[in-house]
Amino acid sequence: MAERFDRIWHNARLVTVRADLPDLGVIEWGVIAARDGRIVFAGERSNFSPDADAADRIDCAGRWITPGLVDCHTHLVFGGNRAHEFELRLRGASYEEIALAGGGIVSTVAATRASSEAELVASALPRLDALIGEGVTTVEIKSGYGLNTETEMRQLSAARAVGRSRPVTIRTTFLGAHALPPEADGDKDRYIDLVCREMLPAVAQAGLADAVDAFMEGIAFSGDQTARVFRAAKALGLPVKLHADQLSNLGGAALASEFSALSADHLEYTNHASVAAMAQAGTVAVLLPGAFYFIRETTKPPVELFRAHGVNMALATDCNPGSSPLTSLLLAMNMGATLFRMTVAECLAGVTREAARALGLLGETGTLEAGKWCDLAIWDIDRPAELIYRMGFNPLHSRVWMGR
Repeated sequence: MAERFDRIWHNARLVTVRADLPDLGVIEWGVIAARDGRIVFAGERSNFSPDADAADRIDCAGRWITPGLVDCHTHLVFGGNRAHEFELRLRGASYEEIALAGGGIVSTVAATRASSEAELVASALPRLDALIGEGVTTVEIKSGYGLNTETEMRQLSAARAVGRSRPVTIRTTFLGAHALPPEADGDKDRYIDLVCREMLPAVAQAGLADAVDAFMEGIAFSGDQTARVFRAAKALGLPVKLHADQLSNLGGAALASEFSALSADHLEYTNHASVAAMAQAGTVAVLLPGAFYFIRETTKPPVELFRAHGVNMALATDCNPGSSPLTSLLLAMNMGATLFRMTVAECLAGVTREAARALGLLGETGTLEAGKWCDLAIWDIDRPAELIYRMGFNPLHSRVWMGR
């Protein structure tokens, strides 16, 4: 009896991004078959049963299929915007100067605190739709613009709600240790006490977060303060990740590695010892060229060191109102190539396999292979490099999320 599937995509060229195949794991004459939202077969046409049946057969007419894209670092849910700070930066103000003058993250906190959950969802959906429109099937969304228990939970609840409103997988991250709220009167230790003793337990009990993040930097929190947050997260069974070494080298990537962090993100000032620690811990380097470009940073993340030590590299938009108002993962790939000199294979793996790894989801998505969610992006392109080469052009033909 012929095997039956829900859907079969045939006459396709596959970019499987499988780790056991060379380069991008390209299959020129490919077939994908799915059942119950999962890939059952993804491989050569010659290895697929000619008698296989399906409720729906899609002729891809030679188009390329990649895994659905994964944006593994965003701050998609927030109130207001910071266009006025963009003007200040154009006049010469630095990121640090704006933050110290009461702008930066704290200005978004005021707007987010003043927003209802419905308002946060409504403002986030157009940003999410822009990502979905480019073939993104999985998005991470951080909190961090509430800085009190009520608003942090409202942000995370809104992030869960946008996932229910669209065909997309959402992973939420609690980022209470993002900045110091005005009411803390400059007392960072007291605020970290609040994060660890009140916010984190409340978020965990409500099941609102899949991971915990922090911002370790001179304008944010120290290594000791970050470690306290990470210990509290681990005690609650939540994995960690870290905004590390973005503006200076405080050893953030090394600290993240000590806690077996899923990822360390930004990493412009990361040194050799920290890269070696990441390699040992299996911590993914999430590179954020949108922020590098937008704040006009000049020190690049040590891509050659990551390669030399075998550290996996992901790419993400870092969509946020202050330092990377970017909602195009395709443009993030172009920036990764042009600004950081990443290869086509590194960029494509960086928004699929490695981005899934950075979210702890590599067992579920990020490559085209049997057993994973059937998350696909189908492209009108002649070769995979087009996805990185073009700027401001979206060649998406269709998108499939969990087989639909």
